[in-house]
Amino acid sequence: MSDTDNRWQSDLALIADAARQAGAVALGFFNKSPEVWWKNEERSPVSAADFAANETLETILRGARPDYGWLSEETDDDAGRLEHETLFIVDPIDGTRAFLAGKDLWCVSVGIVHRGRPVAGALYAPALDELYEATEGGPALKNGEPISVSTRGEADLSQLAVSEELFKILPAAVRERSERVKYIPSLAYRIAMVADGRLDTTFVGRNAHDWDIAAADLILERAGGGLVDLSGHPTTYNREKVSHEALCASPVPRLREYLDLFTQLRDG
Repeated sequence: MSDTDNRWQSDLALIADAARQAGAVALGFFNKSPEVWWKNEERSPVSAADFAANETLETILRGARPDYGWLSEETDDDAGRLEHETLFIVDPIDGTRAFLAGKDLWCVSVGIVHRGRPVAGALYAPALDELYEATEGGPALKNGEPISVSTRGEADLSQLAVSEELFKILPAAVRERSERVKYIPSLAYRIAMVADGRLDTTFVGRNAHDWDIAAADLILERAGGGLVDLSGHPTTYNREKVSHEALCASPVPRLREYLDLFTQLRDG
């Protein structure tokens, strides 16, 4: 194992432990009606649990790697992060609406990005006790066991995580061999479901942020999938703008199929 591999493996151990600790903190608020505020022009809820989990992550991670930059959904953005080759990108609770509704599908997302691409990622879903993790060059794991994307082909019944509106305008031939999966409130967890083969693809609408997808992106890549824009380009992180255009996640062998489909719908 190279020095770089050792570095990212050490970082993975750090972020996986931090995700578990932050998850335990958030779980302490679960189903207990934490205080809630609204942000983004009153469109997005943020709770006391989000802030408490964020504080746990920041204390552990920045204390352990003070030379790394920091980007979190629940910390005011600091342009100084752009000066760092390596930084933490975190979402203390991805799926806050689900969390507040008492649903299990929410997770702590912690990624490490180096020169614009993720090199270590951990997703922890506390209510399910599921830990997804990966490093650059290593396997994707779920609770310590290797995972891989679906091997279903075009002739099989595909599992699609798309909106009801989008599913209705898919070509009839596609709908006939596809099943629309009920809405999954955590984007990071939805991408992880592509990584472990439960989903064949998900379409990600405009305005996903670095913290929503950085860790899941790497986990999907190491499981044999890809998260790309509709031109097929990989996602780049730690730019001045932290939101993204529409994205597609699927197994690599089927990326072109779904990209062509979603691009036709967009252009149509």
